[in-house]
Amino acid sequence: MALHILTIVHVIISLLAIASGFVVMAAMVRGEARHPWTAFFLAMTVATSATGFLFPIKGFTPALAFGVISLIVLALAIHALRSKQLAGDWKKTYIISALFAQYLNVFVLVVQMFQKIPPLKALAPTQSEPPFGIAQGIVLIVFLWTGFRALKRPKPDLTPAS
Repeated sequence: MALHILTIVHVIISLLAIASGFVVMAAMVRGEARHPWTAFFLAMTVATSATGFLFPIKGFTPALAFGVISLIVLALAIHALRSKQLAGDWKKTYIISALFAQYLNVFVLVVQMFQKIPPLKALAPTQSEPPFGIAQGIVLIVFLWTGFRALKRPKPDLTPAS
């Protein structure tokens, strides 16, 4: 029963992280600050990775690797945002690391969708079929485009409010 509750909580936190991450991504592209969303996105994404480690572990898995990478990237994003106040190149560091953390969330979402949603599972039962690759390719292109647009902005207004 506890595992079932943990799964539900983890999924809810993950979906909140992803939804708020898209708000933050849109703000980055526009060069606008979204301070409450940014803090919520970072907190929910940290919580997503952290709660992932609470599941029973049977050896080192890709899920654990994603969790470790995500927490490292998030630490960098939070450091750039809070400690360095996005000064100089820390703004680029923040944009890249926050987008990468969101990309990892969405990558895992697509994996889960192809595992759990019957029509998608039928299209790619082993996740080595073209529909899965195409879906992940589209996700990657969207994130690369977003990163390019956010970094192309001369001076994105991403500094946190005082």
